[in-house]
Amino acid sequence: MDPTDATVVAVRDVGAHAVALSVETPAGFDARPGQFVKLSLVIGGEPESRFYTVSSPDAEDTFEVTLTYDAGADEEALGPRLAALDPGDTVAVTGPFGDAYYEGEPRTLVLAGGPGIGPAVGIAERTLADGGEAAVVYRTAAVTPGADDGDPPIHEERLGALAAAGAPVAVVDSDDALAAAVREVAGDGDRRAFVYGFEGFVEAAREALDAGGIDPATAKVESFGPDPE
Repeated sequence: MDPTDATVVAVRDVGAHAVALSVETPAGFDARPGQFVKLSLVIGGEPESRFYTVSSPDAEDTFEVTLTYDAGADEEALGPRLAALDPGDTVAVTGPFGDAYYEGEPRTLVLAGGPGIGPAVGIAERTLADGGEAAVVYRTAAVTPGADDGDPPIHEERLGALAAAGAPVAVVDSDDALAAAVREVAGDGDRRAFVYGFEGFVEAAREALDAGGIDPATAKVESFGPDPE
């Protein structure tokens, strides 16, 4: 879909320096959890854009992205500007893009680092809604700008709801704990794995999958790029 102005429906705080941005679904737009979109705003007379991964289980009437931002950054930077939007504002949407997304797999395992928890909860919720089985391993903080290891997990409420619905959820605070968490939640290993996060986490997640008996070559992986400094 070419760039299309879409109306902001809600902006919710979902963690330290993290918000869920819900946008009215434009006509002709169709996305699955795990695909990503380009969001654009005009700042200082120039368009500024960034890619964000869909974190809602569907995009029927609205869709959601989860974004993190550095509270110490220039308030005119795109992240803080998106986080400061109000319902009724508009943002330009392009996409969706990507091939590391949910396609109806009956058993899913999502490994997420930092802001990667957005697509993780969306995929897990969609898997359960479709009658499947889902599991989530979340590496908190990771390299989320401005976050500390002691901060509550992003999307803590949705993670709790997934666990209450019977989906195994493991929250860890170090890369070294990933392999044990994968073994804990993966069961017999017959799950389609998904990985979302920055490059350092992606590498650690691949190693954790291998140690947990899941071939990392079969995983659907979306790297968010180099670890932020």
